[in-house]
Formats: sequence, C-alpha cells, structure tokens
Amino acid sequence: MANSRNTEYLVAFGQHLQKLRTEKGLSQQQLAFEAGLNKNQVGNIERGEVNTTISTLFCISKVLELHPKSLLDFQ
Repeated sequence: MANSRNTEYLVAFGQHLQKLRTEKGLSQQQLAFEAGLNKNQVGNIERGEVNTTISTLFCISKVLELHPKSLLDFQ
C-alpha cells in the first residue's frame, strides 16, 4: 500500500464538505453538534487533517440531508 493517507484526496474531500455545509447554511459548530461530533472534528476534516470514518460520513450526511455517496462525489 503506497500511502493510505493521500493528502490530496483528504483536502479535496474537505473542500467539498465545506461547500456542501455552507450551502446548507450551517457553521462547523452546528454541523458537529447535530451530527454528534467533537466541535473540532468538522474543521479537521474540512482542512484535510484527518482521514474520517464511514460512520462519521453517515452522521454528517444525515445532518446535511444528503445521500452519503454525494459526500464522496468530489472529483
């Protein structure tokens, strides 16, 4: 396995998440609260600093009222 933390993809995903979140009119703190996440976790994801889990993606997608696969449609 070459690199399980491909920074380019993590940053692209984070930018996509930020776009979707702001389109819904939510702050990072609001999204984190409604998804049951730590208040810093959304920021870490949006900056591409963490490789998030599938369960976190599912929680975020529910708050954003999107299908989970739409979160991964960033390329």
